[in-house]
Amino acid sequence: MNYGQFLNMIPEFYLVLILLAVFVVDFIMHRSEKKLDVLFAVTAALMVVLPVRIALMSEPTEAFGGLYVASSAVNVMKVILAFGTLIVIIMAQPWVATQKRLAGEFYVLIISTLLGMFVMMSSGNFLLFFLGLEMASVPLACMVAFDRDRKNSAEGAAKYILVATFSSGVMLFGISFIYAATGTLYFDDVAAVITAKPLTIMGLAFFFSGLGFKISLVPFHFWTADTYQGAPTPVTGYLSVISKGAAAITLCIILMKVFQPMVEYWNYMLYIVIVLSITVANLFAIRQSELKRFMAFSSISQAGYIMLAVVGNGQLGIASLTYYVLVYIVANMAVFTVINVVEQNNGGRTDMAAYNGFYQTNPKLSFLMTLALFSLAGIPPFAGMFSKFFVFMAGVQNGEPMAYFVVFIALVNTVVSLYYYLLIVKAMYITKTDKPLPTFKSDVNTKAALAICTAGIALFGVVSCIYEWIAAAGM
Repeated sequence: MNYGQFLNMIPEFYLVLILLAVFVVDFIMHRSEKKLDVLFAVTAALMVVLPVRIALMSEPTEAFGGLYVASSAVNVMKVILAFGTLIVIIMAQPWVATQKRLAGEFYVLIISTLLGMFVMMSSGNFLLFFLGLEMASVPLACMVAFDRDRKNSAEGAAKYILVATFSSGVMLFGISFIYAATGTLYFDDVAAVITAKPLTIMGLAFFFSGLGFKISLVPFHFWTADTYQGAPTPVTGYLSVISKGAAAITLCIILMKVFQPMVEYWNYMLYIVIVLSITVANLFAIRQSELKRFMAFSSISQAGYIMLAVVGNGQLGIASLTYYVLVYIVANMAVFTVINVVEQNNGGRTDMAAYNGFYQTNPKLSFLMTLALFSLAGIPPFAGMFSKFFVFMAGVQNGEPMAYFVVFIALVNTVVSLYYYLLIVKAMYITKTDKPLPTFKSDVNTKAALAICTAGIALFGVVSCIYEWIAAAGM
């Protein structure tokens, strides 16, 4: 075997180097009072270089006879997810400071799960895909349970790992059907011989169901709210955007590449799942009083919008999905950054009532959170409006009447989502309280994370070269 082929896996190779660097620094400085600062500096510096290095990869790469395939579209998504992970690492510092003894483990886990996502997205074989998926899922379960002394954290991790195990089993069952029908696990070979017959239809249904758990699409979403509430807030943010984006682009590529001959079957599955995800999540979000559970149902709804891009079954779908994930990262992480800093300065409270009168004492944070919520709702001129426009256009690209109906339902639900996002705005600006949150100053890391996210919310929708770069990679 030519081991030089590992050099074609530059993003994954680089992440392994980051893991080794973090491990060595943590081992050498395990008793040093400066360990936290050095770990953050090393991790952040290396993570800044990672997306730049991936962006400089001019040509798609392949290794081990098609087992590993990194297309231009996948490399763009890797840049976006690395960028989002960097934001998570920066915004997590107030919380990591309370976990000094375990700071090294946090960085190792978050880089490990990103490595698994990279492998999953670049897989050209169902076996490597499953390996990458489990490499991402197991460290995520550890991250959810990171606050070992909190009951909610242990409960959320237990539900996550049980559902993840069950969904992996369902997915493997589906993959076994596909292998039985085609005699191969390589994506290109499966696509060349697969036809719509009972065995492959069952395989597609089980495979789709298993990955639906990872994206938390309805009706595979029941774990989401409890896990998001129990996990530490930075981990919840990571789950809601980075993990979801990796699973969504992988599902999109596999459906379009492997199951293209069965498009009429998975398109109708998508129609049903998208309508259910957006509608059910919006209705449940209105009833939430705990902000992390609220954002969990918001993320389920956003997952429905993300998958709307796949319905069109074209290059516009891949580009619009990637762009939507980019915009969703900056908007959602801005909200979770505010939730995190409020939680650290208010005795761990994350209920919506804690934000009553927030504008009176912390007007800047209130304003930035309002911008992020407006972007999530799709209000112009923020980037969220442009991302929704592109997924709507991708959804009706094939011209099917059913696709127009699904997009219409999504448009109606956009109005509903505006209502429940405004509930938070109302709490911050209008609801009166005798005991609003105290005035506090954000640390430099929180300010940096909010500055990056706010710049993205304001600029990603109007700086056309960003979408053009994503669209060119998807062609």
